[in-house]
Amino acid sequence: MIVLYILGACAGLVLLLLAASLVRTLFITPRRSAYEPAPDPARAGAYAEKLSAMIRQETVSVPGENQREKFLAFHRLLEQLFPRVHAQLEKTELDGNLLFSWKGKSSARPLVLMSHQDVVPAEGEWIHPPFSGDLADGKVWGRGASDTKCSLMAFFQAVEELLESGYVPENDVYLSSSCTEEWAGDGCPKLVAELKKRGVHPFLVCDEGGGIIREPIAGIPGNFAMIGVFEKGKADVRFTAVSDGGHASTPKPHSPVARLADFVHDVETHSVFRRKMPGEVAAMFQTLAPYASFPLRWVFGNLWLFRPLLLRVLPLISAQAGAMIRTTVAFTMLSGSEACNVMPQKASVSANMRFIPHQGMEESLALIRKRAEKYGLQTEVLQAADYTKPTDIHGEAFRLVVQTVNETFPGCAGSPYVMTGATDARFYEDICENVVRFAPVIYGPEQMKGMHGLNENIEISCLPGAVDFYRNLIRANTAV
Repeated sequence: MIVLYILGACAGLVLLLLAASLVRTLFITPRRSAYEPAPDPARAGAYAEKLSAMIRQETVSVPGENQREKFLAFHRLLEQLFPRVHAQLEKTELDGNLLFSWKGKSSARPLVLMSHQDVVPAEGEWIHPPFSGDLADGKVWGRGASDTKCSLMAFFQAVEELLESGYVPENDVYLSSSCTEEWAGDGCPKLVAELKKRGVHPFLVCDEGGGIIREPIAGIPGNFAMIGVFEKGKADVRFTAVSDGGHASTPKPHSPVARLADFVHDVETHSVFRRKMPGEVAAMFQTLAPYASFPLRWVFGNLWLFRPLLLRVLPLISAQAGAMIRTTVAFTMLSGSEACNVMPQKASVSANMRFIPHQGMEESLALIRKRAEKYGLQTEVLQAADYTKPTDIHGEAFRLVVQTVNETFPGCAGSPYVMTGATDARFYEDICENVVRFAPVIYGPEQMKGMHGLNENIEISCLPGAVDFYRNLIRANTAV
C-alpha cells in the first residue's frame, strides 16, 4: 500500500508539473518570423557585380606558404571597387592582411568589422565554375560567395556609401581582414598585435560565424539572426596502437587495428563527455520558443521542466544542437599497414575534438586519454586551443547588435548562438571583451551545404540588407 501511495503521489506531481507547463505555454504569444529581403533589384545587382569580381580573383590560401603577392592582387581589385575607402581611410597591409582605420569623433568605443579574404580549395564538379562569379538563378556562384567575401564586400560597401554622404562616425571604425583564416594562420594575430601596439581596445568586434539562418531548428520556420557569442575550443589528436607486426596468415589477437576499432566504437557508443546546457543555449531556445510549433514551444518555453529531456534527445535529433551541449570528438583519419597481408607494427586514428566551457580542454583531453589507455593506445595532441570567453548576452554590446538586427531586418528575431566551428574572432579576445560572430546574410540549407563544399553561392537579394546592417551598426555606435 505504501508503494502504491508513493507511485500515485509521484504520478500526481508529474501531472501537476505538466499541467503547469501547459498553462505557461498558453501564455507564450505565438509569433511568426516574417522577414524576407525587400525587393531592391538595382542595389542588389550592383552589389552582386562587386561580389562577383571578388570571387573571380582567386584567393585560395595554403598553410605555411607566403602568398602575399596573390593577396596584393586582390587588394588592387578592392581599391578599384571601393575607391573612397582607399582614398580616405588609413590603410595598413601586413603580409597580405588588411587593416583600415576610419577616424571618428571619439576613440572611446572603437568598432571592428572583420571578414577574411582567403578561401578554401574548390574541388569536384561544380554547376558553375568555382571562380567564375556567375550570376544565375538569383545567386552569386563561386568559392567565397558565402564564406566570406559576401560580408567583406558588404562592410566595404557600407563604408563607401557613408563616405560618399559625408558621414563622420561618432567612434573610430576599423576594417580588419586576414588572409590566413581558413587554416588558422598568423594573419589575424598580426592585425591584433598592430591594434594592441596602437593602444586600441575595441568596444565591439563583429566577425563571421552566425548569420541569418533559415529554419535554424526543424519545426521553426523563417529567417532568424543567429549571433555567435563564443566558440568551442578545438584540438587535433592522434591515437596510436603498436605491436610486433607479423604475417597476416597467423594473426595474433588484439592487433593494433582491432584495438583502434574497439576504442572508436566505445567512444561513439558510450560518450565520455557530460551534457550541460550553457546559459547562451538556453537563451537561444527561449528566444525561438514563440516561433515554434506548439509541441516545440511547450518544450523550449519550459526549460525548467524539460531541460533533462532536451539534454538526452538533442544529439539524436540535431548534430548542430547536440554539439552545443557537450564536447565532441569526430574520428577523421586512419592509417595502418601498407599491405593487406602484413600486420601493422603501428596503426593510428586521428580525431578532431571541440571543447565546451563546462568541460574544457584539459578535462576533455584527460578523459579521452584515459579511455584510450584502456585499449593500450598512445595519445598525441597535435594542436589544441580552449574555448573562448562568452560575450555577455545581457550586455550593452550584444544589445546593440540585436537592436541593429531589429532595425535592419524587421520581423527577424536576434538570438544568441554557440559557434561549433572556429573563426579569426577568437584572436581579438586579447584586446576586446565583446566579440560576436554574425554575418548579416541569409544562409539557407543550400548555402550551408556549399560552404567548403560544392556549388557555393549566396542569394543576391540578401546583399542590400547586409550592407544596410553594417551601415546601421556604425551609425548606432554613438554612446561615449
